[in-house]
Amino acid sequence: QLQASGGGMVQAGGSLKLSCTASGILVRINAIGWYRQAPGKQRDLVAGAPSVGNTNYAESVKGRFTISRDNAKNTVYLQMNSLKPEDTAVYYCAIYSKPLCAGYGCPVSYWGQGTQVTVSS
Repeated sequence: QLQASGGGMVQAGGSLKLSCTASGILVRINAIGWYRQAPGKQRDLVAGAPSVGNTNYAESVKGRFTISRDNAKNTVYLQMNSLKPEDTAVYYCAIYSKPLCAGYGCPVSYWGQGTQVTVSS
C-alpha cells in the first residue's frame, strides 16, 4: 500500500513537499513516480524515477519539482518549488511494474490514494 500526504493550499511561488510511504513494497528496488490529475483532465505524469538511471520529468515541472526516495523510511517524496496555479491538482504516487521503466507508457502496479494541492494566484 501507498499512503500519500503533504498536500495543501499554498500561494503562487510557494513550496510544498509531498510524501508517499510504502508498506509491503520496497521503494529502493522499484521504479517510483508521481502523477497529477486536474479537474476535468486525465491523470498525467509529473515525475518518474527508475530504481537506477535517469529521472523523467514533465516539461511543465522541470527545474521546479524534484522526486526523491528515502530507502530507510521506505518513502518517496516530491519537492515542489515555485508553484503555479496550473499546478493545482490531486497528486498520486505510484510504484511501477518494472524497476527500470518509470515514466510515459510504463505500467503502474500500485497507486497511492491521492493528495490535493491547491495553488492560489
